[in-house]
Amino acid sequence: MQSGVELNKIYQGNALEILRSWPDELVHCVITSPPYWGLRDYGSCDCAHYRVFEGDTTNSAANYRSGRPSPNCPKCAGTGKIKGTEKQLGLEKAPDEYISRLVSIFREVRRVLRKDGTLWLVMGDCYMGSGVHAAHHKNPGISQSPKRGCTHGVPVTEGFKPKDLVGIPWMLAFALRDDGWWLRSDIVWHKPNPMPESVRDRPTKSHEYVFLLSKSKKYYYDQDAVREISKDPTDNRAAREKYGKGDPHISRLNPKTAKTYPTRNLRDVWTVTTQPFPEAHFAVYPEKLIEPCIKAGAPEGGVVLDPFMGAGTTALVARKLGRRFLGIELNPEYIKMTEKRLNQGFLWS
Repeated sequence: MQSGVELNKIYQGNALEILRSWPDELVHCVITSPPYWGLRDYGSCDCAHYRVFEGDTTNSAANYRSGRPSPNCPKCAGTGKIKGTEKQLGLEKAPDEYISRLVSIFREVRRVLRKDGTLWLVMGDCYMGSGVHAAHHKNPGISQSPKRGCTHGVPVTEGFKPKDLVGIPWMLAFALRDDGWWLRSDIVWHKPNPMPESVRDRPTKSHEYVFLLSKSKKYYYDQDAVREISKDPTDNRAAREKYGKGDPHISRLNPKTAKTYPTRNLRDVWTVTTQPFPEAHFAVYPEKLIEPCIKAGAPEGGVVLDPFMGAGTTALVARKLGRRFLGIELNPEYIKMTEKRLNQGFLWS
């Protein structure tokens, strides 16, 4: 394309550095979920915990217990760290440092976003001292489950107490607002099947946030593309006739009954079930979660950016919905994973 940036491509490297090389107002919409603070190390190689590679002559049982990487692993060559992931987000010593890095990255995101563009940001929270035992509540912290990829843990930092809810989503939302973004909506992602928690002194967490932010006061938002079927219990024949004869954007046809029903504006609580992902990535948001973001935030043929592409769900859904995409990903293994997912069902253009 004229900007020199190739579309429908995932760029490997540090998000901040790559964004700085791109021109202004390149994309219509940004949908992303940055690595969460203190949750897991995305650069850690899983060769010691999950499998033994061909030719590995070490004692696999001892490796599993000790966490030592396989010396014959082709991804890390025995270092335990996947090459190219040294600058990853989420392993900062304190929340303020993490928030500061994200603000810098999203400042560049705002620059490459069109004046009428939006940012849809998925973000979860965490607790201080997220270890299994009380002894782990002190620095450096030990996480709950290596099998879930949680190999870092959340140490207790200054200004917090063990077991404090950190409030990362709202810390980030307010910091982005202070940096110039318009904070337009806090959408609650309600998970009917949340991750089980062995807690006895608080409710199990079953939600995350999707923040809608905009670059300008007025911005592109296709309200009609995401209207919902009304669930009014008073629905009756008179109501169906009333709404069925009006503006087609205010009614929807039920293909099973061939009847029209009233619709309503999209609500800010989205009930979306989490989905398992067979590949080696631990934070894949479901396609249904970001479908309304793309439909409302980008016109057909528009460009959707994900600066933390991960397993590529944003790119996959964008292509399905007739949009183009741009991605940035630090981990080269995840880029291979995304390309595999895309090539399974779609042709590149």
